[in-house]
Amino acid sequence: MSELTLFLVRIAYLAILWIFVLSAISVIRSDMFGARVPAPAAPGKQPRAPKPASPRRGQPTKVEVVQGVNTGIVADLSQAPVLIGRGNDAAIRLDDDYVSTRHARIVESGGQWYVEDLGSTNGTYLGSQRLTQPVPVGLGSQIRIGKTIVELRK
Repeated sequence: MSELTLFLVRIAYLAILWIFVLSAISVIRSDMFGARVPAPAAPGKQPRAPKPASPRRGQPTKVEVVQGVNTGIVADLSQAPVLIGRGNDAAIRLDDDYVSTRHARIVESGGQWYVEDLGSTNGTYLGSQRLTQPVPVGLGSQIRIGKTIVELRK
């Protein structure tokens, strides 16, 4: 093998190594500090907040932690989407080692509530079923996130 070929192989190896190191640092940074929050609107231009719809009969109005270290924490579903995780931007902030910074969220679409896993390491479970896509949830549905259970309530 010529010296030039060996030199190019070494350079390519170092480039791949640095790409791997930088991507690992990026993942660690996003896990520690969470997602970036968009800048507020310019002065004088206030964004219109959508008028919250009144909850329909038999529909959940809040999410409550019913089991785990943070039992009793409640988030209002009128502030949807409800983010659940360890991050500072989470509506339900959990002190659970098995919970990711941005673990799961509960969203409303077409009058139905859905829970979705946000690519967490340990997964989100509805009953004993691990979520791989957004799944409809209703009143009394228990969602397991790490060692914590949250429930949709009236």
